[in-house]
Amino acid sequence: MSEHAALLDVAREAVAKATEIVRSRPSFSVSAKGDRDLVTDVDTAVEDALREFLATETPEIGVLGEERGRSGDGGGRWWALDPIDGTANFARGIPLCGISLALVDGAHSTVAAITLPHLGVTYTASRGEGAFRDGERIGASTATAVSDAMISVGDFAIGELAEEQNRARLRLLADLGARAEKIRMFGSAAIDLAWVADGKLDAALILANKPWDTMAGVLLVREAGGVVVDRDGSEHTVDSAATIAVGAGLRKEIVDALDRAFGVVR
Repeated sequence: MSEHAALLDVAREAVAKATEIVRSRPSFSVSAKGDRDLVTDVDTAVEDALREFLATETPEIGVLGEERGRSGDGGGRWWALDPIDGTANFARGIPLCGISLALVDGAHSTVAAITLPHLGVTYTASRGEGAFRDGERIGASTATAVSDAMISVGDFAIGELAEEQNRARLRLLADLGARAEKIRMFGSAAIDLAWVADGKLDAALILANKPWDTMAGVLLVREAGGVVVDRDGSEHTVDSAATIAVGAGLRKEIVDALDRAFGVVR
């Protein structure tokens, strides 16, 4: 078994453990952790359990989790973990949330697992081996026109410079909303990216790039034949400012729309 295959088995087992925890906790506490941001005790329980599991299975690899930060020295390799992506949905009983785990090596992810615990679906990928939903190979959209596209848009900005950033988001929504088949906002980057990989969405425009939110989904999209770029159309890496995932045929039209919204002249 190759190292990537072995590490994918670890990632798959980790998110399965997370699903068991989520399903075993019908009640939970909710706390504020920032400007319009929430955390539940299920988030922390999942992260703590997966940190313990990963430390046992892969002690040579570090971990960056949304709730507990960075630990360990992986020599450039680390697990990026979001214990519940879409906590606001989860806290309200909306079943659109996911557990996202990626192995990051340098600037890119090489192993990915995303499970959607309330939908009973798990997505996996390893570099060069394709992307899968519950073991079945998946492929990204082949759409070539925005008029045929269902596009998901990420959450609005909060915090410093949010007003300016959100004006650009509104320009983008006005542009694409007038032309796209449908615009959606699901509230989970893990779902947005997994569904682009699975061809359910034609594009996902996430105007941020927190590694725990995005790095698993980025690999899924690429292994499914899609494209992931930064907001300016350059290659997406762990250090990118945004995460723009599209079927390959929509890349230029989506990047052009972003340029118009954010005032970029080429």
